[in-house]
Amino acid sequence: MPGTPPVEDLGDGVWSLPVPIPGNPLGFTYVYALTGGDGPVLIDTGWDHDDSWDALVAGLARIGHRVEEVRGAVLTHFHPDHTGLTGRLRASSDAWLAMHPADIAVTEHLLARDEDTRLRELADRTRAAGFPEDDIAELLAGPRHAPPPVVPDLALPDGARVDLPGRDLRAVWTPGHTPGHLCLHLADGGRLFTGDHVLPRITPHIGLFPPADGEGDPLGDYLSSQRAVGALPGADALLCLPAHEHRFTGPAARAAEIARHHEDRLGEIITLLRGHGPATLWEVSSGLAWRRPWTGMGVRSHHMAAAETAAHLRLAERRGLAARTGTRGLPRWVAVTAPNAPRIGSLATGPGADPGTTDE
Repeated sequence: MPGTPPVEDLGDGVWSLPVPIPGNPLGFTYVYALTGGDGPVLIDTGWDHDDSWDALVAGLARIGHRVEEVRGAVLTHFHPDHTGLTGRLRASSDAWLAMHPADIAVTEHLLARDEDTRLRELADRTRAAGFPEDDIAELLAGPRHAPPPVVPDLALPDGARVDLPGRDLRAVWTPGHTPGHLCLHLADGGRLFTGDHVLPRITPHIGLFPPADGEGDPLGDYLSSQRAVGALPGADALLCLPAHEHRFTGPAARAAEIARHHEDRLGEIITLLRGHGPATLWEVSSGLAWRRPWTGMGVRSHHMAAAETAAHLRLAERRGLAARTGTRGLPRWVAVTAPNAPRIGSLATGPGADPGTTDE
């Protein structure tokens, strides 16, 4: 497929197998193969499409393997451009599938919901965010991402060693983009497979959508995860292998840029609230500056922007910088004065915001 890079030997038994995402501006997902005597282990599988499957099978053939020989696949997170081909891989091989327990739970939840239930929940959430009814109707009528085809076999918690004989590949739990996002540290090779957690130019979508949002703090988790990755042994010299864009060295500096971007965004939101008074999620989101004008964004982008804004509002609540008012059916937020709260930017470690920069 035009625009998809070739298979590449990265040395030391590591290969990149770019798998296209047809019709998506991201273009492709880097699936990585680590070879061993008992068959290769994949990191992610790619999007569920015939062209994607053909690319994965051809990539494996290019490195001297058949898909039937795949030993297993570690899934960095549950999103469809990373897990879409798990069903076909399982049907074609005896490969195990491993994922962090938190994203296994999300996968089970998604597969337990029928389409009508998912649409009803989506309508409830967007209505509570203050979305106009026309936008809600358009969003419900739009395309949906399918849940992962299958539930993984193996839970891979933080620090667990991957079943890859002769190599020291370990899970690094990096929640934020999803509750169970994993990076994989190849300690004996000086490499870090970063999934969507640390990307060299863009930032992943960090979303939350009240009121059906639980008590989590995905942005707070994400910032903590960035610091954890930057603190890995030898982090300054680690070669980072992301799922998108290009390779880079040393995650700490990039993690600091990403954190600074989110701190700057948090400051913009608090400034808006101070000048606005009680505001719905729609009012806050539509009042912020995005790379594209709000009026020129589609309803799906509005939804993703609102989810990311909600994640910033949750962190502001946790820091005592904002408070939720209104009702559960239509919450609003106000800025508050909190003398003991951390200063905005105190965790800074950025470029302008853009909703849904990577997959949902």
